[in-house]
Amino acid sequence: MLRPLAAGSVFFPGLFLVSKGFLKRLLGWSEEEAVLLSTRHWLTESYILFATPYFAYDIFAMFLCYWYKLQVKGHQEAVPNSNSLRAALWGFMRREVLMVLHHVFMVAFCCPASLLWRRGKGDYFQGVLFLAELSTPSVCLGKVLIQYQKQNSVLHKVNGVFMLLSFFSCRVLLFPYLYLAYSRYASIPLYQVPLVAPWQCNLGAALLWPLQLYWFTLICRGALRQSKRYQNPAEPADRSSRKQPGGR
Repeated sequence: MLRPLAAGSVFFPGLFLVSKGFLKRLLGWSEEEAVLLSTRHWLTESYILFATPYFAYDIFAMFLCYWYKLQVKGHQEAVPNSNSLRAALWGFMRREVLMVLHHVFMVAFCCPASLLWRRGKGDYFQGVLFLAELSTPSVCLGKVLIQYQKQNSVLHKVNGVFMLLSFFSCRVLLFPYLYLAYSRYASIPLYQVPLVAPWQCNLGAALLWPLQLYWFTLICRGALRQSKRYQNPAEPADRSSRKQPGGR
């Protein structure tokens, strides 16, 4: 599962850089011409069509994991009447409300905005948004290592550093960079960009950027807790042993 995800995270940004370099060096295009706002690339729409079903699948897969986890001994008390599908669904919605809202927003708003409302313009900016997925492999790998109780491994430490850097650069700084790039393209001051940019762009940034800031805050808190565990290894060992279901 991680290999296709990592391949896509490298392939699409790499294809953009290679294409831009080809246009600049072999055809003599300028930087502005190579990334012109109206320049089209079939991947910008094809990738959206290909990736949109993932969000529906991901919600279903997360709920299945949550549902089967409730059936494991030691987790039944997490939700009253956990054998009830309705109760499990309600518990899942309360626990993953931000993720579910994020996925629904991506399908209900970002998909039509990318395919219809932008009217074939802004392929460069949409391609930059794809860079957000560069942080996904490290986030997923971190969860996998935690599942296998490898929190103290060297791989988990290295992955944690990369996750912090990639999430901050590819998700937190992404939206300010988009506005900065638009200001340079339109030759207007940065503070005027929200006034002239399409309302769909402003709405999408206003809803998605706070989520990235919130999740980055959680990542930073987790990194601080992990650093404290390394400084005091006896305490987390006791805590982790108490959290093991069934005394394992």
